[in-house]
This record gives sequence, structure tokens and C-alpha cells, in this order.
Amino acid sequence: MADLRPIAAPFVALGPSGVAIRARLKDLMPEDEKVLRLVGAHLGSLASKDLKGRCADGLEHSTESWAARKRDLTAESSSRWAGSITKATHDQWALARRGQAAHVQSLEAGITTIRHRLSLPVGEKGTKQAPGGYRSAHEWFHKTRRLHVLEDRLDQVRADQEAGRVHVVRGGKRLLGTRHNLDKAQLTETEWRERWEAERWFLQADGESGKRFGNETIRITPEGEVSIKLPAPLADLANAKHGRYVLAAPVRFPHRGQERADRVEADRAVAYRIHYDTGRRRWYVDASWQIPPTRTIPLKAALADGVIGVDTNADHLAAWRLDTHGNPIGRPRRFFYDLSGNAQHRDAQVRHALTRLLNWAKSCSVKAIAVEDLDFQAEKTREKHGRKRRFRQLISGMPTGKLRARLASMADATGIAIIAVDPAYTSKWGAQHWQKPMAGPTRKTTRHDAASIAIGRRAQGHRIRRRTTPPRAHQSDVHGHRTVQADRRAPGREGPRPRIPGPRTRSVPPDATSTRATRTSKTVRGVRSDQVWVQDSLLLTD
Repeated sequence: MADLRPIAAPFVALGPSGVAIRARLKDLMPEDEKVLRLVGAHLGSLASKDLKGRCADGLEHSTESWAARKRDLTAESSSRWAGSITKATHDQWALARRGQAAHVQSLEAGITTIRHRLSLPVGEKGTKQAPGGYRSAHEWFHKTRRLHVLEDRLDQVRADQEAGRVHVVRGGKRLLGTRHNLDKAQLTETEWRERWEAERWFLQADGESGKRFGNETIRITPEGEVSIKLPAPLADLANAKHGRYVLAAPVRFPHRGQERADRVEADRAVAYRIHYDTGRRRWYVDASWQIPPTRTIPLKAALADGVIGVDTNADHLAAWRLDTHGNPIGRPRRFFYDLSGNAQHRDAQVRHALTRLLNWAKSCSVKAIAVEDLDFQAEKTREKHGRKRRFRQLISGMPTGKLRARLASMADATGIAIIAVDPAYTSKWGAQHWQKPMAGPTRKTTRHDAASIAIGRRAQGHRIRRRTTPPRAHQSDVHGHRTVQADRRAPGREGPRPRIPGPRTRSVPPDATSTRATRTSKTVRGVRSDQVWVQDSLLLTD
């Protein structure tokens, strides 16, 4: 038997370190929209120039070059706008570098896999630990050509990485490619141009602790009044003091709005971002701030009232509640979601499924939810799974990262701990040991339901395998089937079942013992219904 990889210990996941909320800017006047468009376009052009300068610096970036770029931006905007632009530029460049490193690792993994499979004879079968050879000589030939393509691509990416070159598209590479496929995207050139310009606008400002209402650039009062510090070239558009423009309509944050208002009144930092949704023709504002991570409770305290094991799938969450001994309680639950459509629809579906899961956990009085610590970045490569296109699409569509972040954030507000467990063999062992025993005439147990039991038991520190049934002669009820799942320290775990009054055979009703001997017909044929005849309850004997 092949060696199994070591299983990592479960741990309580950390809570969120920040908060982000969104509200709609309603009832804007035409003058307000005009000012927002002008400010966004002007600052967007400055952000593009600054990003170009940062990419040109490459690895030669220093505090002197950063100060020079900020001075140039201050002359065309303001010092605070310049600080926000340069910070966003540095974050974008760092993100591109991380993506570049991940791309190098992906290419190296693909090249290693192809070289290994090319070294094997054609048609040789693989194992669970390593893939085999290619199926035919035709496939072998095409993979040799692909190997050269990946090697050339890897050399180019490594050269860019060593030189500090990154390739960044302000507005998004996908939207840029849509320009050449307008018919497929069902967009006109005018609609695409509007979306492209809106994505390249820049209307975001970092918060400042100690300043009035936590932000001097984009300021939102506790009552919801929105004012913007205009850049120097657009100062003539101001309608308030100190070169500020105040929007006509106030804004209201329905979610965690009171928390934001308390921070604003205390002059604590709050960052804002204003953006335009071209599809809905609506303006939105996002507010975000940092919070200290919630102090995690000990694992033992989180599992004091049992746990809910959750198996993540492409279209639903399979969940089952377990008691403190690892025994499944009740029926499995499934929370479905649809990941087709746009990003807003997918995000809403994930939030709705997690909301139902958390509400069920609260109704069960459970303080912990166990989930797999999944990461499919190394598992969805084309070279590893070859022709299994549907499988690659399946694991690529599973929202593991988004679901984990959403669940940790939403559970923090409800006081429920999230326990991350190692995902190794949970589906396989769960189906092997729990799928058949938990199925019944009126309940069909799937592999995903069985996997949720395995996940919950692993979080509790129990073995996934069910305890072995004792020998037939050693069972307390002799010929009855019983598999003990209670903890070894539980009193009476090996004791007999409670005595149920009534006969031991299933063919006789439970109350037949008291009526079998005296059961006689109380109906006399041929007698009128108005006459009453009573049978003596005692039998006459000699």
C-alpha cells in the first residue's frame, strides 16, 4: 500500500482584519455626475502616468524616486490625492509581481509533468502518486511541441522577473480583450468605451486617523453628507469652502452603518472609493477600515457543543451536525448556490448559502463549523489532469478562496468559530466508512454528505473510520446490530439498550400482552343496536 501523506492538525481560523461596506449614491444631480466624471478622469490619467513610471523603475525603485513622483502628482492634484495614487500604484505593482511568481511556478510544474510523461513508454499506466505515459504516439508528438512552447514562455517570464518588468493593464486585461470580441460580449463600441473609461477612473482616498471625520479627501459625515476635495485644475467647480464639492444627496449605509458613524465621529480612519456601474447606470461608494483580528477561542472550547462538518462542492454545501463524540445527529443539510452569471450574481449566491448555513448553526446551538482548508491552485493545471477537461472546469469553478473569506467574515459577526481541517482523503474515507451505514429506506446519503461527517470528525480529533462492531456473541443484545460510536470515557457506552415494554416480536403490537387473553368479540349478530350486551372479562374455568 502506498504511503499516506501526513495529516495536518485542525486549527481555528483567524477572523477578518478589515471591514468593507457599500452604499448607493442616489438622487444625484446632473452637476454632481459631471463633477464625479471629471475628477475621476483627471485622477485616472495621473494614476496611469504614475503606474507607468513605477513600472519603468522596476527593481531600481527607491524612496527618492517615490518622493519625486509624488511631488509631480501634487502639483496637478493635491498632496493627499498624490499619496493615494502612489499607494495604489505600489499595491498594483506588488500584486503583479506575486502573479508573476505564481505564473513561473505553474509553468515549472507543467514542464516537469510533461518531461516525466515523455520519459515513459507510450501507453504505460500511471499510479495515484504519478501519471503514466501518453496514450498514443500522436499525443506524445504534440506534447513534445508543447514542451518547447512552455520552456520558451518560462524563459521570457523569468527574464521579466529578474529585470523587474511587469505587465499591467489599467482597466483589466479581460476588458481590453473584449474590444476585439464585441459581438460575443453583446456590446457596442460606445458601450465598451464607456465601460473602459469608467474602469480607468480613480476616485479613492485612504483614511487618516485624527483628521476630521477620518478622511480629508473624500469626507462623509455621520449624517451622510458627501464632499470631495477637488484637484487643483478643477478647483473652479467647488461649491463649498476650501475647494470642496458637496454632493446634493446624502448617502446611507444600511449594513454596519452605525459602526462607521461611530468611527467617523471619533475621527478614526475610514477609506472611501467611489465608482460607477455602467451596466446599472448607478454610482456607488465603498467604505472600508481596519479592525483588530478577533481573538480566537481554544479548539476545545469551540467543540464543546459539537460541530457542523461542511463539504464544499461546485454547486452546494453539504453539512451534517455531529455531537461531541463524533456521532451524526439528525439528517444532512444541503445549501445550494448557482455560480453561473456575472460576478455580482455569484457573490450573492455564495452569501445566501452561507447565511442559511450560519442560521442553521445558530438554531442548533453549535459554536463551530469545520471546513476543508482547500487550495486548488496546484491541482487545476492542464498538464496534471490532461484530458479531464470537465474535472478541471469543476475544480476551477469551486469558489474556495471567496467562500473561505466570506465564511470567516460572516461567522465572526455571529460568534461562530471556523475550524480548518486538512482535506486529505475526506471524500474517499467518508464514502468508505459512512455513506452506506447512514443511508436508509427514506434517506439517500451522498458521498458529499459522508465527507461532511469525515470533516467534522477530523476537526474533533476522532478517527474517520467507524469503530469496529464487537463480535456477535459479545454484543449486549446478542443478535442485534450495534456499532458503538460513543467516546471511551462516556459512562454506559457498552451497557444494554433500555428495556422497552411490550413483546419482543414485531408481529404483535406492543399493547397486545394485556388484551390477548381477554380479546373476544363484543358484537352479537342478530341483536338490535339499541340493546347492550356486556361480556364478562373473566374466563370460566373448571
